[in-house]
Formats: sequence, structure tokens, C-alpha cells
Amino acid sequence: MKIAQIAPLAESVPPKLYGGTERVVAWLVDELVELGHDVTLFASGDSKTRGALHSVWPRALRLGRPRADPNAALAVMLQAVSQRAHEFDVIHAHIDWLHLPLLGRLSVPFVTTMHGRLDLPGLPAVLREFPQARLVSISDDQRMPLAGANWLGTVYHGLPVQQFRPSSTSGSYLAFLGRLTAEKGPEDAIRISRAARMPLKIAAKVPRAETGYFKQRIEPHVDGVQVQLVGEVNDMNKQAFLAEAAALLFPIKWPEPFGLVMIEAMACGTPVIAYRSGSVPEVIDEGVTGFVVDNEHQAIEAVSRIPEIDRRQVRDRFEQRFTAKRMAQNYVRQYQEMLQK
Repeated sequence: MKIAQIAPLAESVPPKLYGGTERVVAWLVDELVELGHDVTLFASGDSKTRGALHSVWPRALRLGRPRADPNAALAVMLQAVSQRAHEFDVIHAHIDWLHLPLLGRLSVPFVTTMHGRLDLPGLPAVLREFPQARLVSISDDQRMPLAGANWLGTVYHGLPVQQFRPSSTSGSYLAFLGRLTAEKGPEDAIRISRAARMPLKIAAKVPRAETGYFKQRIEPHVDGVQVQLVGEVNDMNKQAFLAEAAALLFPIKWPEPFGLVMIEAMACGTPVIAYRSGSVPEVIDEGVTGFVVDNEHQAIEAVSRIPEIDRRQVRDRFEQRFTAKRMAQNYVRQYQEMLQK
């Protein structure tokens, strides 16, 4: 098949540091090419891909200087897609709802993977305007607020099997990896680690809008011993950070659509302790790849149960469920099903 992939422009594909959606798109494109498909990636010019790159903006918006108007960059992207749409059998978009007015008027089949939360005000109105738009969710839980949408199916994220090397040795600390926002639960992670008497290492990006939250609620607890802040990590540093951890703490307080960091930890053989919210019960196999808990007290108890987890089985379950190859194969099935209708 000739397939177009439309990526967000906030980050390059793959991103230099933080960026979940762009990272997943990078893995998907490379695996589709490996499966023999002709793939064109519409993305920023600093992206790297095994497919054909159509650069629609010179540099990812977050790192570009001077900062560009995101609407201008996205307008250029949509124009590029419209001019080449007739070249593809399928167009696969990863940019939320922005493309629907355009692609809905073209004759090329297209599908949209929703990467964000769907319980936000205004989204039902969008759904009413585009009832025929074919959508893919990244967890079953994600689609619940818009259960009446035209869902083709759910495709879980996957990452390359060689991306991370598993470690069979028990780690010496608890890990927290993600944005330092209240909904990700960093304060809970700090309290859990203190109560469990295990060091906590935080590898995280501090969003500009959350600087005040970080200064007031997180930084006072960072003492360099019990709570250590290692900053934002790239893929090379992430390997060691996750593989050397006893467990990943994922005490989220929002309906997480998927939670890429969970399968990154699993790829390292590292179990996950996570609050029961969003996709968590779908991603974690209870007692095999980690523990799903309902509160802080249960999380503390779960830390004491980490030795029950066989890290080799964590890695095995990752390879069974969450590889990039499996993700790409599942998307191909969605494309084929769409083309047959």
C-alpha cells in the first residue's frame, strides 16, 4: 500500500527529547516500511525516517527559533497533504481533529488515531460534524467519552524490540518518568518512595506552564538523596534510568489514553506500579508486569511486593503485546478493513 502519515509539528519525528506521539509515529513508519509498504511522512524537516520525508516546516516548533506561529505551520502542512492526497491508498493522521474538514472532502480513504484525552468540552460537537470520520483509539478506555464515534478499533502503542535492553537484576531505586504536572502524580510518587524507604529518581520535563507548581510542590522535596531530579532524558539515558530501577511509579490522576512510559519500562524488564485510571488496567498484567493499585497505601504495599515479579516475564510480555511490529501489523489490518468497506 501507499500510505501517508501526518505527524504533529511540535516535535521532530522522532523527538529529540520529550514527545510521545511523534515517537510512536516514527516507530510506526519504520515498521510499515519493513513490512514492505510505501510510506510518506509529512513532518518537520529535522525528522528522520525510513520512509519518504515530506518536510512541511524546517524545524520542530518547540525547538525552532524564532518561534513560529503553530497555525501557520499546520496550514502549510494541510496544503501539502491536499496537493498529494491522490498519490496514496490511505492517509493516516495523528493531529487530532484539525484535518477533518479537509480530508473529509477528498476522495482518499483516511483514518485518524486519537492520541489525547477525549473527555474535553467541545469534542462531542466535533463528532456531530464529522460522523463518518474513521477513528482508532489507543486504548478501549480512551474512547469511552465518545463511545458513539465511528471507531474502527483499538491499536495499542508498540516500540521496537531492540529499543531497550532488558535487565534481570533488581534495581536500587524507584523511577518516575514524565511531565511534572499534578495529573501525572509526582507528589504521590515522592510520598510513596518515602514511605517505602526507597530512593526516588525523577526524570522529567518541567512544562513552562507548570514552573510554579514545580517550584512550590516538587522542588522543596528534592534533596539529592531520597528524591533526586535527573532532568529530561534522551533514549540512551532512558535505557539505564529504567533498567536500573526496581520499579516505575505511575500514580496518575487523569484518564491516561495509553502511557508510553509503561511499556518502555516493561521493555527494560522493569515492573510498573500504577494507579487504576485510564488505560492502566489494559496495559499492565496484574502480578506479571506490575501492580494496579487504587491508592497511595496500596502503592506502598506494592513496593514491598516487587520481588514477586520476574523481570524476564516482564520483558516476555512486552514482546508479546507491545512491539512496534505488532502495532504496525494491527494498523495494516485497520487499513485493509477500511478499504474493503
